[in-house]
Amino acid sequence: MSELFSEEWMKSYQNVWNAESGIAADLEKIGFNSTIGYGFKGDDKPTGVIVVESGKVVSAGAYNGEDLNWDLRADKATWEKWISKPPGMMGLGMAYTSKKLQFLVGDYGAMMKDPRMAGPFMKSFAAMGKA
Repeated sequence: MSELFSEEWMKSYQNVWNAESGIAADLEKIGFNSTIGYGFKGDDKPTGVIVVESGKVVSAGAYNGEDLNWDLRADKATWEKWISKPPGMMGLGMAYTSKKLQFLVGDYGAMMKDPRMAGPFMKSFAAMGKA
């Protein structure tokens, strides 16, 4: 397995995201476009990034200063736990309120209140386990 959020890992995540039912197609329906960074708590910048256009990841790799719409951070042990056993809605809510999951950019609350975004967000964690 590639190092979490490395260039190689992010490319694999892109392929899984685009192939996974309930992510790309569902986000395409709402015209979802975003640049999403993934990284570790305490780091100055995210490690990896994906660019999503109409729900589909069109580029993925190492973070190179892109302007982010979302910046998700957790410690390495938490990410690894979620990759082996994706969290449910309640687990993510608890992780967010306890600051195990941090959104340095983006509005977690607004996203989770919109089922058109919350469902694919939850499925994106399961996709991580296949990357």
